Amino acid sequence: MRNTTVRRTTLAIAVVAALTGVAACGSSGSSDGKGKATGGALQVSPIAALRTAEQSTDKANSAKVESTTTIGTVMAMTAKGSVRWGQGLNGTLTIDYTGGTMAEAMRKTGSTSMEARYLPDAYYAHMSDTFARQSGGKHWLRYGYDDLAKIAGGSGAFLKDQMQNSTPNQSVKLLLASGDVKKAGEATVRGEHTTHYAGTVSVADLAAKTSHLPQSQLDQLKKQLAQAGVTTETVDIWVNDQQLLVKSHSTAHMTMGDMDQTSYYSDYGVQVLVQKPAASDTMDFAQLLKKLGGSPNTAVGSGSEVGGSGASS
Repeated sequence: MRNTTVRRTTLAIAVVAALTGVAACGSSGSSDGKGKATGGALQVSPIAALRTAEQSTDKANSAKVESTTTIGTVMAMTAKGSVRWGQGLNGTLTIDYTGGTMAEAMRKTGSTSMEARYLPDAYYAHMSDTFARQSGGKHWLRYGYDDLAKIAGGSGAFLKDQMQNSTPNQSVKLLLASGDVKKAGEATVRGEHTTHYAGTVSVADLAAKTSHLPQSQLDQLKKQLAQAGVTTETVDIWVNDQQLLVKSHSTAHMTMGDMDQTSYYSDYGVQVLVQKPAASDTMDFAQLLKKLGGSPNTAVGSGSEVGGSGASS
């Protein structure tokens, strides 16, 4: 039972990380959100600065994303592509599994690299010819967010909520929701001058503050997080002089291993066009489970093994 819960929670965290390039995160060092005068000059507080960054990124509507994610020995992956937001997440990324048991499982399906397409109601993974021969000749595997919510309980419901209300600056939003932010200095990131913010926060508390879930699902999520060993997460973000998110880095401890993710954002406002895969070449994840004789408890494991859990923020 415990292992099933851990797999479910890992699935939700891994998918959120892979799809959006950010994971649940927070900050430390308190601020009242007001500017303070020091030596006659107005010093903008971290909260006020991040509110501006949140608004600027929301208005940008789209961006290019690059990320690397590891979860212990389970998964190591990179993702690169473009996403847009506003009415649910839309985008296309190239996912490469570079290590861990998921890379080994993907290798058995014929490839450790695939294209992933994200639409407001589902995520689509383009699998190899080897996989297609084993699954009725279809190359695309569809993971409906409603299905994932049913499979993974509270963590799946949280995943669905985040996917339908997500933007690349989710880390900024979560830092603001925590109400506890500190400025960590300045740095040059890929040639851009940036301001660095950092912190640590309770993942369960932030989930309650930033989601639209009913209390019953929040209680279930908190229980799953506790059983999976996920309590707090640290986050660092870098914001450029145009008040746009340039980089985020988050870490968290889990029973299955430490999670570490770094994401870069650029070319805000880039055009993003996403085409839904042809139905004739698409198999629904629920159909695959039925074909394999799977049950809800094995669904998460099966999804991980065929590439569902990592294939993104």
